[in-house]
Amino acid sequence: MPAPQCASCHKARAALRRPRSGQALCGTCFCAAFEAEVLHTVVAGRLLPPGAVVAVGASGGKDSTVLAHVLRELAPRLGISLQLVAVDEGIGGYRDAALAAVRRQAARWELPLTVVAYEDLFGGWTMDAVARSTAGSGRSRSCCTFCGVLRRRALEEGARLVGATHVVTGHNADDMAETVLMNFLRGDAGRLARGGGLGSPGEGGALPRCRPLQLASQKEVVLYAHFRRLDYFSEECVYAPEAFRGHARHLLKLLEAARPSAVLDLVHSAERLALAPAARPPPPGACSRCGALASRALCQACALLDGLDRGRPRLAIGKGRRGRDEGG
Repeated sequence: MPAPQCASCHKARAALRRPRSGQALCGTCFCAAFEAEVLHTVVAGRLLPPGAVVAVGASGGKDSTVLAHVLRELAPRLGISLQLVAVDEGIGGYRDAALAAVRRQAARWELPLTVVAYEDLFGGWTMDAVARSTAGSGRSRSCCTFCGVLRRRALEEGARLVGATHVVTGHNADDMAETVLMNFLRGDAGRLARGGGLGSPGEGGALPRCRPLQLASQKEVVLYAHFRRLDYFSEECVYAPEAFRGHARHLLKLLEAARPSAVLDLVHSAERLALAPAARPPPPGACSRCGALASRALCQACALLDGLDRGRPRLAIGKGRRGRDEGG
């Protein structure tokens, strides 16, 4: 049976049916629709004002690659300039190949690239060193906790280094739905309360952050990369199989099979969530060590690094889990 005609241009044969709407589109019209939807997300949410210098968190993976490509296409209309900022976590046999993909993208798209490294920013600690330290205390599954907190701090430092006014990351709808599920499963009211919306306004001197792909499904991100023939790194991090997120991802796939709208339902639920006054986290203050936002004496990044330096990474994770509202 021949493919139906594209429902948009009515000329080319359709190459796909959009996973959510079922609309049959050719590759060109799908990419144009995808870009228009990201533009609407940015403009309607007032995420990136004209004149913004935008640091794009570039990992070399599909999400950040698609984000950088789309924003490059939209930059003239938005009136923004882009800087790629990549983070070298120090993961042997993995990060080098991912960074090579980022460098190819930067050269092809003529975008400036800055690479910041954990080892330089965090007193010699790399993720491989963190993994060895946490494994020794029976906490091998905590690698992603350390990496998520330190990566956020490293991206902020890299963005400041290049003079950025805003930071964008490639989190898509599936990523955000997984995060909502994880926070519900952990009973993490503080993170649930902060998890709604398309980003953060930049409290306490932090740069404003946003997620322009937050309403785009993972399937459509992959389809966009395919039709635009984007070059990206697709291997999973060597520490990811131990992460709690994998369980949330599996559960989300089961939920989506039973209810196709489950991903966006979870994302929008987080946007509309309101906590009772007694459950709301206290307003954040400043970290006594680095000045970043924190609801305890130390922000989460400094607390984790302090635990590592003292040879007590388990204690650092324990504090993070009990006081789940730390900033940083």
